[in-house]
Amino acid sequence: MTNTVRAIGATAEAAPLEPIDIVRRTPEANDVRISITHSGICHSDIHTVRGEWGDRPYPVVPGHEIVGTVLEVGSDVTRFAVGQTVGVGVIVDSCGTCPECLDHLECYCTGTGPRFTYADPEPQMPGAFTYGGYAQEIVTAERFVYRIPEGLDLAGVAPLLCAGITVFSPLKHWGAGPGKTVAVAGIGGLGHLAVKFAHALGAHTVAITSSEEKRDLCLKLGADEVLVSSDPAAMAAADSRFDIIISTLPSDHDMNPYISLLALDGTYVVVGAVNDLNRPLTLPGLMMRRRSIGGSMIGGTVETQEMLDFCGEHGITADVEVVAADYVNQAYDRVVAGDVAFRFVIDATTI
Repeated sequence: MTNTVRAIGATAEAAPLEPIDIVRRTPEANDVRISITHSGICHSDIHTVRGEWGDRPYPVVPGHEIVGTVLEVGSDVTRFAVGQTVGVGVIVDSCGTCPECLDHLECYCTGTGPRFTYADPEPQMPGAFTYGGYAQEIVTAERFVYRIPEGLDLAGVAPLLCAGITVFSPLKHWGAGPGKTVAVAGIGGLGHLAVKFAHALGAHTVAITSSEEKRDLCLKLGADEVLVSSDPAAMAAADSRFDIIISTLPSDHDMNPYISLLALDGTYVVVGAVNDLNRPLTLPGLMMRRRSIGGSMIGGTVETQEMLDFCGEHGITADVEVVAADYVNQAYDRVVAGDVAFRFVIDATTI
């Protein structure tokens, strides 16, 4: 038995997003059925829908920053009840038995690999693929559903399920906190949350932006200082200063000017790259100060719940612009143009 629901999806690589009907599976014993209220627009949604990350099984219904209300729970579900506000993120399944999964790092699953919220095979429905959060409902295994703390703006919570955990995980892993000086390079959808998190974790937080016009905004987000990367004198003065740099800069950027900003044993953590690096690295810059380059991808189930609880304690949500479902194509164009502060969220009740 299945359930047909309304969604917003793309039927081909060059096609605009449009209303379509999709089929959701009937909840099994460990499943949670959710009525979606908010779905964030992530830039990876756009890359996927437009075929920029390779072929996809159209129709594609994107969306992996999902907030909603529990409609139904399977017989073995113990953590959630009907009426509860919950979230779903980038991953909806993994093998559950590999060392990474047993360590609650499902995003790095080495068994089956993580199953993503959309455009991945749906084993419970042979021949079908997962559909994301631009829809009225979703059915997800309990261990990939998250509790949403009370008192937070739910539209602002949605981007936490991808953008938030993408920056929270490396900040925690590399030890951001009191006594550390943390820089965030690129103040957009990911970066604005990284600034909020680093500040709340107790680190001295510096926002790195190429635009002097963003200075006041960065300070309002919680940055203790702002470093303008287009100012050579300011960059030179920051040489060997930072313990951690969280880089949300897109694609194939030149890392060398940022590597020189790292202190002894400092780490430059890449979370925003989507393409292979085609620029040379100046290796003495790494070796002479025992610096490192790291990478990080979203986060596991335990740290995602930790991140949400942390947001509840500190009142952290994303800065968002809420749009109706019929605005999604215009929103995509504005994301590509950088015309949003800082994330779009779809009011899923308009689907």
